[in-house]
Amino acid sequence: MPVYITDKPLHFTSHDAVARARRALHTKRVGHTGTLDPLATGVLVLCVNDSTKLVQFMEADSKDYLAYISFGAGTATLDAEGPINERADVPELDATQVQSLLNGFLGAQMQIPPQYSAIQVDGKRAYAAARAGMQTLLPARPVVLHELRLLGLYACVQDAPTTFAPDMDGRWQPAETGLSFTLPPALGEFATALVWARVGSGTYLRSLARDMGAALGLPAHLSGLVRTRAGRFGLENAVSLEALEDAPGLPDLDALQLPRIEADKDLALQLRQGKRPAWQGAGRFVVTLAGELVAVVDADGEKLKVVRVWA
Repeated sequence: MPVYITDKPLHFTSHDAVARARRALHTKRVGHTGTLDPLATGVLVLCVNDSTKLVQFMEADSKDYLAYISFGAGTATLDAEGPINERADVPELDATQVQSLLNGFLGAQMQIPPQYSAIQVDGKRAYAAARAGMQTLLPARPVVLHELRLLGLYACVQDAPTTFAPDMDGRWQPAETGLSFTLPPALGEFATALVWARVGSGTYLRSLARDMGAALGLPAHLSGLVRTRAGRFGLENAVSLEALEDAPGLPDLDALQLPRIEADKDLALQLRQGKRPAWQGAGRFVVTLAGELVAVVDADGEKLKVVRVWA
């Protein structure tokens, strides 16, 4: 079964999107490669039936976002779900100052996840514990922030652009024409930074908003979030959940960003027997790194197995 690139709508949980996909595609076996919060929209990659085996190879992919970070108001959820539990006056923000602040968050670091998150704590989701009034200290986790670009500063999120288009390098910019996004209802008129972010798996942009505010001595929250890319899949190629039933989807081989080996009969047999044969091939399927994951295509050009090849 194929892999589908969908555009998750506002106020849907990732589980809601999976449930809608199950009905549209008439199957119970649907998985996704990275959770999106209900107040976030954008790319949600769905793997169906046998393609659910690919999730383990795709969920660690880097992701791109457009993040609206509002200063002067904090919430327990760190986003626009509210209610506001902290306020402060915001001094005039300077673009150079904010970009310098963003640069300080680049690279590998330890990040404390939001209390309201889907992380499992003692067998219970952290958000469920938080809603029950249980304050659980979530340990910091290693994350990587590859790139953070300030696209603009605005008096409030209502003034910020919501129409964007990708440039030649896949970085999304405000544009006259392109894709338009719906943001959550604003909690008020608070100074807002619009940031384009490229981050590693497991990074919370809500935590970045909190930490940016803390660095400025201000409460802050994420007032809007759009995922524009997950792995190799951009939002410009995504389909709505309503159109999913008639969408063609992608074959497994096209969904994976891995080198490929076309297996002959002997190699395919060794793989089916659970062996780990070395590969000394040449040409465009050559593998140069010992221990590299590769996609092995059986002789029919369709059957797929992902293996670790030892040169």
